[in-house]
Amino acid sequence: MYKVLTLNNISVAGLDRLPRETYEIASEIQHPDAILLRSFKMHDMEIPETLKAVGRAGAGVNNIPVDTMSEHGIPVFNAPGANANAVKELVLAGMLISCRNIAQAWDFARNLEGDDAQISKQVEAGKKNFGGFELPGRTLGVIGLGAIGVEVANAAASLGMKVIGFDPGVTVERAWQLSSEVEQATGVDDLLSKADFVTFHVPLIDATANMINEDRLKLMKPEAVIMNFARNGIVDDEAVVKALDDNRLYAYICDFPSNLLKKHQRVITLPHLGASTREAEDNCAIMVADQISDYLENGNIKNSVNFPTVKLPRAAGSHRLAVVNSNVPDMVGKISHALGSAELNIKHMVNESRGEVAYTLMDLDAEIPESLEKAICDIDGVLSVRRL
Repeated sequence: MYKVLTLNNISVAGLDRLPRETYEIASEIQHPDAILLRSFKMHDMEIPETLKAVGRAGAGVNNIPVDTMSEHGIPVFNAPGANANAVKELVLAGMLISCRNIAQAWDFARNLEGDDAQISKQVEAGKKNFGGFELPGRTLGVIGLGAIGVEVANAAASLGMKVIGFDPGVTVERAWQLSSEVEQATGVDDLLSKADFVTFHVPLIDATANMINEDRLKLMKPEAVIMNFARNGIVDDEAVVKALDDNRLYAYICDFPSNLLKKHQRVITLPHLGASTREAEDNCAIMVADQISDYLENGNIKNSVNFPTVKLPRAAGSHRLAVVNSNVPDMVGKISHALGSAELNIKHMVNESRGEVAYTLMDLDAEIPESLEKAICDIDGVLSVRRL
């Protein structure tokens, strides 16, 4: 029986992927094999000795001490792309809200006073203050062409917008999914100088912190709109507000309210709604639950932020062993020597590494004794060993 600790409310659609005859799931549970969470901050949490995997029902993992997990041989899984449609729709809404001054116009209309005739007169007199512009022909710059960025770029192109994108680490898979109409920018500065709208779909790391700053705002068109539905900290809010006040920027739409932003006339802040749809929450929970169960039961790894991708079909009549170790020379040799000493033969094996972590998944021709598991555990550099 595997024990799963939930640190946030996880969609039932995801939890139902973990059969109750095999999994015990609770928000308070001792000695968990896995943890499922959304936004719970784990950085100050004591890591259970029994923990084997962490699953984040979402994309970002800033709330998880990933380096600490790696040191303990624990993979951290996320759900990239599961919320892509939800975020895409919000980006499209953000463009429409800004270019048509919808929020300001709604605020004007809901504060009208008098009888209907008076309101009608005020409407006719006031609507000229909220004239906007249309999307076709405008240029959208997309920074980050992962699952979300690709969907945003393709949707904008289908609306008749010109789209330019930048992502030095775009994968072959995402490149194939990207519309041929999307142009490649040579860099962030090149993209910013051409865009009428800019949207970010990157994680918050050292390289992306304050990516939009005072210097880069000077490259942008004075009628440009910045949208941040990715992570707080990618945009320097103070620099953006100054640009808005100086009429060097048209609008700022973001998912991260603050005292600086919440009442500014040209800023629309939303309460972190990016992935807040039932469909996205279900998709994220299903994806991460499937990944956790495949790892616990079979040792396979997909969509881990700190471990390599590994998939090894089960060999008939074999016994599976999974080993996590530091990525240093001769580890596979030492593990193989321990297997040879136990007179066990490897039928199938996959060995992959990522950064400082290496992972070996193998099927052996005979039952794995506990003494062998202990012998491999005792090898200097081995972080964890599991018999599956």
